[in-house]
Amino acid sequence: MPGMPGAPGRQVCRGSDPHRHVRGPVQDLIDELGRLPGIGPKSAQRIAFHLLSVEPSDIDRLTAVLGRVRDGVRFCAVCGNVSDGERCRICADPRRDGSLVCVVEEPKDIQAVERTREFRGRYHVLGGALDPLSGIGPEQLRIRELLSRIGERVDDVDITEVIIATDPNTEGEATATYLVRMLRDIPGLTVTRIASGLPMGGDLEFADELTLGRALTGRRVLA
Repeated sequence: MPGMPGAPGRQVCRGSDPHRHVRGPVQDLIDELGRLPGIGPKSAQRIAFHLLSVEPSDIDRLTAVLGRVRDGVRFCAVCGNVSDGERCRICADPRRDGSLVCVVEEPKDIQAVERTREFRGRYHVLGGALDPLSGIGPEQLRIRELLSRIGERVDDVDITEVIIATDPNTEGEATATYLVRMLRDIPGLTVTRIASGLPMGGDLEFADELTLGRALTGRRVLA
C-alpha cells in the first residue's frame, strides 16, 4: 500500500537495552507494535503477549489480513481515500452530490464525517496538513489535485462548494488559510469552513457525531 505525504513517524529505540527482560522475536514484535500511533510501550507489550497466547490460526488470519491490506488496498485516484479499486465507494456512488467537496487531512477523517450522516457530498484527502517545521509544505499535500478536480468537472459536475474540514489545530488552521487563498478567486466557487465548536487542538476523528454534525451544518462562508 503506497504511502501518502505526511509527517515522519515516531522512532522507536532499539538495540541491547540491559534493562529489557525480553529478547529476540518477542522484543522485535513489541518494538514494531510500539511504532503504531497511540500504542505506548506498555500497550505494545500487552498486545505482544496476548498474541503469544492465541491460537496459531488467529495469528494466520491476522497475517493474511495484513497481507491483503498491503497488496490490495490503494488510494482513490479521485479523492485520495483508501480503496480497493481505482475509485473509492464514495466517489463511485452516483447518489453522492458531486458539487460539494469536503476537504480533510487524512482518510480516517472521512469516517468521522460519515458517522454524522449530515454530509452527502464527496471528499478530497490532502494527505496531511501544512507543517513547515516537519518539512511539509503545499507541494507535499494533494492541493494541486484539488485544483485539478475543480477545473476538470469530474463526472461532468461542477464543484460549487468546497468545505474545509481540516483539524482545529495550528497546522489545520494554517492549511485552511492557505486553501482559502488558493480557492477564493475561482468563479462560481463558495469556500466554507466547518463551524467552531470542535475543541481547539483536537483531531477531527475524535469529535463526537453530534458536535461534528453541528459544525458541518453551521459551516461559515470564507470566500
